[in-house]
Amino acid sequence: MTDNSLTPFFQPRGVVIVGASSSPIKLGYGVARNLVNSGYDGAIHFVSQKTGNLFGRPVYTSLAEVPDPVDLAVLIVPAPGVADALRDCAARGIHAAVIVSSGFREAGADGARLEAECLQIARAHGIRLIGPNCIGLLDTHLPLDTTFLPPPMPQSGDVAFISQSGAICAAIIDWARGQGFGFSRLISLGNQADVNETDMLAAVAEDEHTRVLTLYLEGVSDGQRFIEEAARVARRKPVIALKVGRYASGQRAAASHTGALAGQDAAYAAAFEKAGIFRAGTSEEMFDWASALASCPLPRGRRMAVLTNAGGPGVIAADALERSGLSLAELTPQTHAALASRLPPVAGLHNPVDMLASASPETYAACLRLLLDDPNVDGVLVILPPPPMFSAESVADSLIPLIHASPKPVVVALMGEQLIQKAAGSLRAARVPEYRFPERAASALAVLADRAEFLRSTYSVGKSEQAPVLREAPLVGMLDIDHPAAQAALAGAKPGRFLDPEPATRLLAAYGIPTAPVKLARSEAEAAEIAAGLGFPVVLKVASPDIPHKSDVGGVLLNVQTPEKAAAGFRTVTARALRARPDAKIEGVHLQRMLPDGQEVIVGARRDDQFGALMMFGSGGVEVEGLKDVAFALAPLTAADAENMLRRTWAGRKLAGFRNISPADAEAVKEVLMRLARLAHDLPEIAEIEINPLRVLTKGVVAVDVRVKM
Repeated sequence: MTDNSLTPFFQPRGVVIVGASSSPIKLGYGVARNLVNSGYDGAIHFVSQKTGNLFGRPVYTSLAEVPDPVDLAVLIVPAPGVADALRDCAARGIHAAVIVSSGFREAGADGARLEAECLQIARAHGIRLIGPNCIGLLDTHLPLDTTFLPPPMPQSGDVAFISQSGAICAAIIDWARGQGFGFSRLISLGNQADVNETDMLAAVAEDEHTRVLTLYLEGVSDGQRFIEEAARVARRKPVIALKVGRYASGQRAAASHTGALAGQDAAYAAAFEKAGIFRAGTSEEMFDWASALASCPLPRGRRMAVLTNAGGPGVIAADALERSGLSLAELTPQTHAALASRLPPVAGLHNPVDMLASASPETYAACLRLLLDDPNVDGVLVILPPPPMFSAESVADSLIPLIHASPKPVVVALMGEQLIQKAAGSLRAARVPEYRFPERAASALAVLADRAEFLRSTYSVGKSEQAPVLREAPLVGMLDIDHPAAQAALAGAKPGRFLDPEPATRLLAAYGIPTAPVKLARSEAEAAEIAAGLGFPVVLKVASPDIPHKSDVGGVLLNVQTPEKAAAGFRTVTARALRARPDAKIEGVHLQRMLPDGQEVIVGARRDDQFGALMMFGSGGVEVEGLKDVAFALAPLTAADAENMLRRTWAGRKLAGFRNISPADAEAVKEVLMRLARLAHDLPEIAEIEINPLRVLTKGVVAVDVRVKM
């Protein structure tokens, strides 16, 4: 649903700058200059303490004097005066304001109070705010420029950029001028007192001139809403995010493997995947991808061809394609024969196709046509170092008509700098993605293939359907959940503490997850008696709320065969634990029946403050944190989500069997993942839950060890 309250930011009938200045060193001058020079054809008004004229327009001393129409106010007054300016906006009937002024929440407690007051006024009068502490926004198609940055505006294009950093936004604008990169809209969000990243994402997605949305994110205001809105947008237009803080230190100490591995960044990565957002690793990568997604058709598969006039760049491209998850296409015999008839005998006819340094513009075009006509080729990466006998521009010009006519994507690695400037200009003007190095071009092809796969997995098209239909994978039916038993297992649980193994096991059983019964022995005699009742062999594990990883202190004893050895084992594991942790509270020993051999995996969930339950799957056992063979996804999970988690890990792929490792029950693992996700989704009071290991048998699974932190 479109939020019409943001319309005045992008379709104002008139704009007023409150705090306009005639001094070139003041921000109020810069905003006035840019607005006038942008070509905006609506009404432009200036308000300042001093009357006069500015850029041929009268300067008013109050908003009340400003004539109609005016829908948008840009406020550039000292922070203490912004609240009064907003009251004036309310009296004037203005319902949208960009607050460029700084000195608010970012400046400390006093500024935070000012910001809260401004927000209160805005909400009371139906005023939407961008900022404060932002550089403004611009729309190259309207056109409209409310920033104070040095001119000129970037050229118009079809990529929108929404930034939580004003400095990043300013730098990108300057970069775009130098690169000839076109934008549709650029928005600096500032402190996000009102309009946040999700609001703006939804609004900009409705812009007919925007084909791709890019985001610079430091965080999100409401994780669940962000996922829902981003998923809605991503079904129609590609969304690329540069989320920083990936390696931020200072995260809370985690008590479980799941908590240690499933940090905040893992939650963002899972959220982006769930929503269909592409996550870029660098600023350059984000706009490389945006360029391709805005101008290229999507490939039908991941089989790519490389066309080059030199061997070295071709090898670099081949490596980069495979590293990006693409494959080199196997050319048909017909294509080989046609290439052989066109190229010198020493040319490379296999993929990569090396035409040699003598390749003319005509040769480039002819070979590109052959590759595009090959049914085994889904896309082409053309490499063009400065040709020794022809101009790069002439080669580029020969390729453009073919690229425009093809239903397959073509990207160009235009290697070099000074000698290829004219060629680069020709390709950019023709909306052909061009990159300085093959690695960047390969990455762009990969994101095109990823986008195509995302749309195929999201939509299905029947023979009689005129338009794609959203395909929703149903959640697993779980009518057998025993909710009263689950609540009983949690009775008396305290925040920040771990459940004892017995109620933790009952909790899993209530959600239909197979478990190995656990019994607590508080003495040697009890250990012997319980072991006999369980049946041999058994495993003993020290019971202590202060020792989360029992094997680290020698607190685990396997394959105990008799009651006498169970009693002796009680003494052994408790003594070892006390030697390693003399401060620990030892409650006794937990006993379990030893299970049949099988593969071991870890399944867990952690409560994320923004996104809810974050699920984890991977290689289990004591080496899980060292191996880091794990995948993450947000709950709830569909069967497809669970399948994807298995496919992304060696632990999941190994379930099919490998060398001397017998196949194990992957379907049972997927069901446990979905059931545990449902548990974590249903019970937000659980901070972390981890099954490690989950023993995967030829048929079925058993949760061997479960830890639940409230």
